[in-house]
Amino acid sequence: MAVTAEKVKELRNKTGAGVMDCKRALEASGGDLEKATDYLRKKGISVAQQRANRETKEGVVTSYIHPGSKLGVLLEINCETDFVARTEGFQSLAKDMAMQIAATNPLAINREALTPEVIERERQIYVEQAKNQGKPEKVIERIVDGKMEKFFQQVCLLEQPFIKNPDITVSELLTQFIAKVGENITIRRFTRYRLGEGK
Repeated sequence: MAVTAEKVKELRNKTGAGVMDCKRALEASGGDLEKATDYLRKKGISVAQQRANRETKEGVVTSYIHPGSKLGVLLEINCETDFVARTEGFQSLAKDMAMQIAATNPLAINREALTPEVIERERQIYVEQAKNQGKPEKVIERIVDGKMEKFFQQVCLLEQPFIKNPDITVSELLTQFIAKVGENITIRRFTRYRLGEGK
C-alpha cells in the first residue's frame, strides 16, 4: 500500500509525531494506520526509556483556573533545556496537564508517591467488599488486585486516561512528547485548589 501525504497527515494528527517519523512508520507497516501507530508508540517508549535518567532542571510552573474561578491548579513540569521549556508545544503540554489535574483530581503523580496507609486502606475496603459478597477465599486476592489496578488508574496522574484522548494514558502522552522533542520530561509536583476545601 502506497504511503500518501493524506495518510501521513492522518497519522500525524492521531499521534503528534513528526512528518518523517510518520512516513517511516507507515512504510515499515505497509501503510496500515493501526500498525504505524503501534510502531510509533514502541519507538517513543524506547526513546523515553533512554532519556529517563537525564536530569530535568528547566521547565515551567503553570496554572489553570476553571471557568467560574472556584477550582484551580498549580503545576511544575520539567524538561532538560530552557529552549524546550519556551516552546509552544511544551507550554501547551503544561496547560493540558494542569487541566487534567483539575478535571480528574489525582491523589499523586504515580503509585510510588501514594502513602502505604492509603494503599492499605483501599485494599482492606476491597477485601471487605469481596467477603461481604460471599466470594471464596481463593479468588478474593485476585479480585482485590484487579480493583487495586483500577484504583491506581483513577488516582495516579500518570496512569489516568488523558482527558483529550482517553485512548492513551498521561504517561503515554508524555512518552510521545519525549520522543518528539528528544528530552526527558517529568511532572515534579502539583496542587489542586477547590474553593472552601482544605486547610
